[in-house]
Amino acid sequence: MSARDNILARVRRGLNLPGDVPGAERSEVLRAINDNARGPRPTYGWTDHAERFSLRSKMLSTTVDRVATLNDAPAAVVRYLNELKLPLNAVAWPALSAMPWSATGLGLEFRGAKDSDLVGITGAFCAIAETGSLMLLSGPDTPAAVSLLPETHIAILDVSRIVPGMEEAWTLLKSQQSAVPRAVNFISGPSRTADIEQTIIIGAHGPYRVHVILVG
Repeated sequence: MSARDNILARVRRGLNLPGDVPGAERSEVLRAINDNARGPRPTYGWTDHAERFSLRSKMLSTTVDRVATLNDAPAAVVRYLNELKLPLNAVAWPALSAMPWSATGLGLEFRGAKDSDLVGITGAFCAIAETGSLMLLSGPDTPAAVSLLPETHIAILDVSRIVPGMEEAWTLLKSQQSAVPRAVNFISGPSRTADIEQTIIIGAHGPYRVHVILVG
């Protein structure tokens, strides 16, 4: 039994419930979650999710590039870094290690990020057209720090993973993941705050730049 299961079992015993969750009770809870009715939603005025996502992203100060295939993405990363005169060294998700990086001359390490890393490269579980947000799930091959610590965050996303709204994003997660990951992060442009005299400060709690490369 894991520490989490042990704690939950003790809570159940404290409520005079069986330590183990009966199968019928678990099924009832899952049914209630899956059958939960959605609230009212606005009528979407677009049909092209990629176009809408790009528009909303740019409104949030996220830059967007588009390439034909996944194999074109490494060159697009280098092009972006060169245009901004950023270092050609980066940390990336281990999940991206099979991509053709070697020909780009980019120095890459596939691991979680440290405070000295300036550029982080990730994928994304999906993106939300309505808000221009990226949805990232943490895991051994998708460490959350890569999108949070470096000054520049570059995300590679297939256009087929762009969904209309937040509701579809959670539905996709429940349908494709056997368990909820430890962390689910929504990224909507560079980090910013207006806590000090209502003045927008970019990069206050995370990356100064967010760049999305759409594939397809």
